[in-house]
Amino acid sequence: MNPLLTLAEHAASWRTRELTPEVERHARRALLDWYAALLPGCIRAPATLMAKALGSERGLGRAICYVDGREGGIRHAALVNGTASHTVEFDDIWRWGVYHPGCPTIAAAVAAAQARGADMATLLRAITAGYEVSCRIAFAVQPSHYTYWHTTGTVGTFGAAAAVAVLLDCDAGKTAHAIATAATMAGGLQQAFRGDGMSKPLHPGHAAEAGALAAMIAAEGVTGALDVLHGPAGFAAATSEDTGQWEKALASIGRPLAITEMTFKNHGCCGHIFAALDAVRDLQREEGFAAGDVAAVHVGGYKATKDVCDRPDARTEQECRFSTQYTVAHLLLHGGVRLDAFEEARLADPAIRALMPKVTVSEDPDCTKAFPAARSAKVTIRLADGRELFRHQPTRKGDPDAPLSDVELTEKFSELAAPVIGADAAARLAEQIWRGQTAPGAIALRALAA
Repeated sequence: MNPLLTLAEHAASWRTRELTPEVERHARRALLDWYAALLPGCIRAPATLMAKALGSERGLGRAICYVDGREGGIRHAALVNGTASHTVEFDDIWRWGVYHPGCPTIAAAVAAAQARGADMATLLRAITAGYEVSCRIAFAVQPSHYTYWHTTGTVGTFGAAAAVAVLLDCDAGKTAHAIATAATMAGGLQQAFRGDGMSKPLHPGHAAEAGALAAMIAAEGVTGALDVLHGPAGFAAATSEDTGQWEKALASIGRPLAITEMTFKNHGCCGHIFAALDAVRDLQREEGFAAGDVAAVHVGGYKATKDVCDRPDARTEQECRFSTQYTVAHLLLHGGVRLDAFEEARLADPAIRALMPKVTVSEDPDCTKAFPAARSAKVTIRLADGRELFRHQPTRKGDPDAPLSDVELTEKFSELAAPVIGADAAARLAEQIWRGQTAPGAIALRALAA
């Protein structure tokens, strides 16, 4: 079995497949959530800086760079929009692959759809194909891939390639070469987000651009190595412990489709903290204690919660988005972790700083064993009056087994989009995404970040 050829045949079939009502709804949910994550990222660095730096290189075309509202080539729009959509950490998750498929896949697909004048149905089919291909590859190389690699930067390249190949009407042969070429351009190191800096959002931006490039040149006849996924020196061998769990990953391809099993974020930070935040929130609501009543909080989580998100002295916005200590303290004081959690005044808030040392993190073997299928946490809160509260949180609000409803997802979109484009424009865009028959086009931002 050659997994690449199997994936290419599946992706190419989405050129003509009929979208069932269920799949169409899930694809529209993914598209709405992508715009929710994209728009606040359009007025923040690094996307604003990238648009300025690369403005003269945008090329000709009808793909829209939402950061500056100007049209250009597919690759330029995919790069900048893909980066913007990962900036505020509100993008979707496929938990079995430890992967955010939306930011690379949809950034590339929307750009190609705009360039080709594709309708909504074609765009949704392309997104569905990109999710399925990339999520299956992610499954095949996890969990060991996540030791060093940022899956969204690596595997996201395949999602972008498959989606754009559908939009360019590539047959299975050309789609296979698009995926093959994408493999050799995949990258994204975990160290980029274990410290400070702006590199992490660049990972899906690069993946979107590289995947789009792979599909565009494959459509014209450029070929790739068709054994590049499973070969002895191929993608899986280079980025995981073996040559990939391909039989297991492909056994259930399309049953169910990955896009029907998405997690949509309910907190604006790293998803490895979500189970702990849900547990703390629920305990606080049930028991009615205030932040000042807390003597200590201990979070037992899976390995990535400890390795990536145990940051007791986080200071910058980037660090704090990945800090269990900061986000738990913020939630206890302010009731949630949304965009305002990372404003300058909050980052320096003495009350948050005083609470952070009371939060500790350790790896829990049971939680690690359940990962990545379950993103769980065991939280113990000790109060000043001597009471000790415990909650085992087996999943996260927003996961497929505890999903955001369509209403909740629309509320999330409005919360994130309205400050950027205005409430009326946000409502119109949501309506178009939920029910429209044409692919979304230009959106006027109310203001750009300095």
